[in-house]
This record gives sequence, structure tokens and C-alpha cells, in this order.
Amino acid sequence: MNRKGLAILMRTRMRLTDPNKLSVSPNEASRVQSDTGHSESDENFVRVASEGYVQKINSPSNSERDFNVVRESMHAAISMNKTEVMDAILNNFSEGYHSLSHDNRRKLLIALARDYDVNRKQVRELIQQYLGLEFPGGDKSQPTTFDEGGLLAALYRTERNLRHALKPMYQILFERLNTHPGGLKFLSILRADILSMLAEENIASLRALDSYLKEKLVTWLSPATLELHRITWDDPASLLEKIVAYEAVHPINSLIDLKRRLGIGRRCFGYLHPSIPGEPLIFIEVALLKNVAQNIQEVLWDHPPIPESEATCALFYSISSTQSGLVGINLGKFLIKRVIELVKKDMPHVSTFATLSPIRGYMKWLLFKLGSQSKLAEAEKEGISCSLERSSSSTFRENILQPEEEKALLESSVEFTSGENGMEMMLNLLTSKNYEWTKSDRLLSVLQAPLMRLCARYLIQEKKRGKALDSVANFHLQNGAVIERINWMADRSEKGLSQSGGIMVNYIYRLDKIEENAQSYFATGSIQASSDLRRYLQPEKEHEEKTT
Repeated sequence: MNRKGLAILMRTRMRLTDPNKLSVSPNEASRVQSDTGHSESDENFVRVASEGYVQKINSPSNSERDFNVVRESMHAAISMNKTEVMDAILNNFSEGYHSLSHDNRRKLLIALARDYDVNRKQVRELIQQYLGLEFPGGDKSQPTTFDEGGLLAALYRTERNLRHALKPMYQILFERLNTHPGGLKFLSILRADILSMLAEENIASLRALDSYLKEKLVTWLSPATLELHRITWDDPASLLEKIVAYEAVHPINSLIDLKRRLGIGRRCFGYLHPSIPGEPLIFIEVALLKNVAQNIQEVLWDHPPIPESEATCALFYSISSTQSGLVGINLGKFLIKRVIELVKKDMPHVSTFATLSPIRGYMKWLLFKLGSQSKLAEAEKEGISCSLERSSSSTFRENILQPEEEKALLESSVEFTSGENGMEMMLNLLTSKNYEWTKSDRLLSVLQAPLMRLCARYLIQEKKRGKALDSVANFHLQNGAVIERINWMADRSEKGLSQSGGIMVNYIYRLDKIEENAQSYFATGSIQASSDLRRYLQPEKEHEEKTT
């Protein structure tokens, strides 16, 4: 093994099992310590943001004092105007923040959100002052009289003061950190912690803080500030180690696997920012193929790959973000479009741009459907009124299986599981230990039709706030893609089976329709899907027509 390979391997082994989690709560401490080889009784370890290493924090006896020191440095970073000492103050604040426990970070961020928020008393006074001013009348094209000019000046001055008053004081901290070396990375760490805390408790002031910081990050991470970089085996080991650590879709299992993904017939591109050198904010992996792949095995394990001159399809098979603090900032949208432009320019013979994507929420949705419908069916059979169920839930009674599907399930599943109806038997099969249903050709054959049909329904019809329920589908649809095809048993890994029953989906980016599709989806939630995919829904439509 060469020196670079050894360096990547050693650093990757040092990372924790979840590279996207920025900090740990006390309840998680023992798990993290176990992963890193430290004693489970040691309560003084906390994960340093996004680096995957562990550092010792101060002892509990010094906790309150350390919190007050960091809070004072935060106040100084906001209130002081001496530029010659600002770098030192910001360094003290960021270093001190890293040393805080989870609870003290929470206290500090809540203090930041509440104590440095908008001065609402001042805003109210300015609004009252503004409403008390007279508005000049008359034709704007006519010369402004002296009195009108004075009124306009008062209006403009009050409006300016109001705009200034509506800016929270923590804006100063964010803007100073953004121009400070390492500050942008630190801001993403702050936001990751804020999001983690909001997941535990919805605090209005903290949510406002997050919203404001997100707006700032969107501005500071515009495409104009990002550098598109093709990642190759010749890049520094420190950068390649980030690719191994943060690959979130299909884990990189070895150095050979990594080298294959960066070699002939493959491309890897990342967005880098000057303020976070040597670390891609997001990266995308591309396979150059003759046709759109139908399973992940042929993408990850084909060897040798086809000559690049024979490729007609660029397949995006993994997009991973390295910063959990940038959740909700759609860098992937710009990345995909830039990569399409670059590949098209360098390889004119590539005419198809597609994905082979996971369907992360499908099995969760389906199991919930099967469970709730089985309960309603059982209650109905026992003659129990379902009105109470309906009043407390949006679930309504439907047999989500077609008659022929239910019949086949009942006939084929008796030796494997039991159940009062087809839905209950299907639920028992899909939740069986070690995915036993995937080891029977008979069960695979019986389950294929309903799982594929319901997957098409999930992708095309199931929505949240007018947009696709599935997060990956929503991402590609808002970028202008079309749902082209779903693929049976395309990912047989444990992750693939647990997320989507092994089914994967191809999205197609048709260059002449990207903007039109994106606008249509954004405006109306209209989902573009191929006729082949919509054909899966035809049995449902026919069944509805027969029963009405």
C-alpha cells in the first residue's frame, strides 16, 4: 500500500460511525466513547464538529465558569469595534464554544437568540413615528416643493432607521465570523447544533435565529463563491479521506473501491469554498455507461468499465453533503447543472443524464399504511365502529392491495407467515427478521407487483405541502428532472431493503426541459413522470372505476 493509501485508511478508521453528527448529548456520550475506544465511564468527551475526532472538555466543576467566559467573548465579538483585536476575540469565542458541553452550548445559543434579537421596542416606536408622518400628495412628475421635500426626507430617514432596527444584533456576529478565517465552517457548526436542538424542542427564538443564519448562508454560498473541482486520486489524502468519511449513499468499503470510483469511466466532482479549503461542501459521483443502469451492483462493481469513448450516459449515483449545518441550502441543484454542462462540453457523445437514486421514505410510508389499514380492517371485521379512529387520524379505510395481489399473497405466504388478510400478511413479511422474504423466489415473485405499483403511487401521488413526499424525489423534481423508471431489487443491501424494499428509481434530466419542469413543479407541484411509470397506477384507476 502506498503512503497516500495508508494515510487515508488510518484517518478514516479514526472517524466516528456518524460523520454528520456534530456534537453529542450526554445521553449519547457512552455510545460515542465506545466507538472511539474510550472508557464508557468517562463523561468528558465530546465530538469536535465535522472532523470526526474527540476532544476532552472541561471538568463539571469548571463548567459554569467556562460558560460565562465563552458568553463574555461572544458579547465582545458583537459589541466591540476594535478591528485590531477582533480576530483574537473571534478565535476565543470559537475555541471556547468547542469546549462547551451539549447543555452549555444550548444555553449559549438560546442566550444569543433571545438577548441579541431585534429591539422590538425601538421597532414599535419607529412604526408609530412612521404612521404619524404625512405622505406628500400630488403628481410625482411635478417639481417637489420645499415642504414636500422635507416630508420625503423624514419618510426616507424613518424607513432607513426601521430597516436597521429590524436587523437582529446577532447579525453582527454572523457577518464578522463569515470574514474571519475558519468562520464560515464554524457558522455551519453553530447551525448544525441549532438544528439538533430544535429537533428536541421547538423554541421560537432559536427557530428565528436558525432562519436568519440560513438566509445569510444562502447568500454567502451562492454559486459565484463556489469552485467546482474534479476530485481524482491525485488529490491530497486529506481531501480523499473526506470523500470516504462523508459518502452517505453507498459507503466506500476499501481503498480499491475508492480508487475505482475516481478512475476510468467514473467522475467525482465537489463544490469547494475558499473559506473551507481542502473540504468539499458537497460532492457527486458519476458513472459513464452505455445505458441507464437498473441496479447499483453494475455501477459499483463492474470491472473493467467500458471505454469512456463508448459512453452515452452520465449516471449520477451518489450525492453527499459534508456539512450537516447546511441542511436546506440546495447546493446540489447548482452542482448537478454545472456537472451536466461540464460533462457535455468534455464528452459531446454523452447524451443522457440520469440518476440511480434511493427511495428513502418508501418503506416507512408503506409499513405505516399496511399497519393502519390492517387495524381498521380488523376493527371493521369485529363490528367495531371506526368513527373514533377516523376522528383522531386522517387514515381512511382502503384495501391497498388489488384483489389478484391479495389472492396471490394469501396462497403463497401461508407457509411463511400468518395474517387475517393480505395486508397483514404483507406487513409481517416485510418486517420479518433478516428480510427472509428476499430469500424466497416465490415470495419475491408475489410481492413484486404490489411493491412496484405502490412505489409508483408513493413517488407520483403522495405529497406533503403540495410537493413530493419523498425527500430525494422532491430534490430531483425541483431541479427539473423526470421520474423515468423504478427498478426491482436494484439495491439488495440492508440499507436498500430497509428504505425501499430494494427498489431504486431513475430520474432523467432532459436538457431542453429542465427549466420548464422545475418551474411547473415549483408553481403547481406537478410531477413529471414517464408513461411507463404511470402505467403501474392503471390497475388502481380501473379498480376505483369498478367500485364507484
